[in-house]
Amino acid sequence: VPIPPLQLNVGGHVFTTSLSTLRKHPDSQLAFMFSSGQQPKLPTDAKGRYFIDRDGTHFGAILQFLRTQRLPTESVLEVYQEALHYDVRTLVKQLQDSAQLFGETVGRQQFISRVPNYLENLEVLVRVARAEAIAARHSAVIVCVLRTEEDLGRYDNAANNLEEQEVVRFGPWKAPPTAIDLLDCIKMDVEARGYKVRYEPHSSDRGFLFKTNDGFLYKLIFTWW
Repeated sequence: VPIPPLQLNVGGHVFTTSLSTLRKHPDSQLAFMFSSGQQPKLPTDAKGRYFIDRDGTHFGAILQFLRTQRLPTESVLEVYQEALHYDVRTLVKQLQDSAQLFGETVGRQQFISRVPNYLENLEVLVRVARAEAIAARHSAVIVCVLRTEEDLGRYDNAANNLEEQEVVRFGPWKAPPTAIDLLDCIKMDVEARGYKVRYEPHSSDRGFLFKTNDGFLYKLIFTWW
C-alpha cells in the first residue's frame, strides 16, 4: 500500500513531502523524527499536520537537497545552520566546501576569532547606539580600530581629544586583514541583526581628522528611520 504524503508545519510554513524523503539520510535528526516502525515523534497542529517548532523559512532548501541533492544558491549560511540543526551531515559537509561558506568560515570567522573581545564589543556598540536613538534619526558611535600594539600609545593621545564621548575599541590583532576589513566585518554583523549602518572617518569638532589609513577612530552611523 503506497504511503500517503505527509504535511509538515514548520514554524507556520507548510510543506508536503514523503516519508522516504525525510528518511533519506538515516543518521539525520529528520530521519529520527520520522523513524520507521513508529509514529512520528512530533505534535500535530489543528489540521493534523506534523508540527516542528522552528523557523521554517529555509526548510524548503533542506527538502530540496533531500529530494535532488541540489545545493542552495541563496541564503547559504542560513541553510547551513538548518542543516546543522537537523543533522543532515552530507549537506553540512557539502555546504562547508562551497565557495560562499568556505570564505565565511575559513576566512572571515577565523579573522574575527583573532580580534580580542569582538562579539562582546559588538554588543556594547549596539547598546550605545540604541541609547543615543531617543528622538533622533541617526546614532553615531565612535569606534576605535587598533591594528597593532604600536597603535595603543598613539590612541591614548587621540583619545584625549574626545572629551566625554564613549569609544568602543577593537584590536589589536595578529592577522593580515586591515582596519577597513574589520570595519566591514562589524558592518556585516550589525546589519545581520537588522540595523542599517555605515561608517566614516571620525573628525573632531575642531576639524582634526584622526589617523584613518589603517586604524584609529571612525564613526559607525545607525539610521533608525
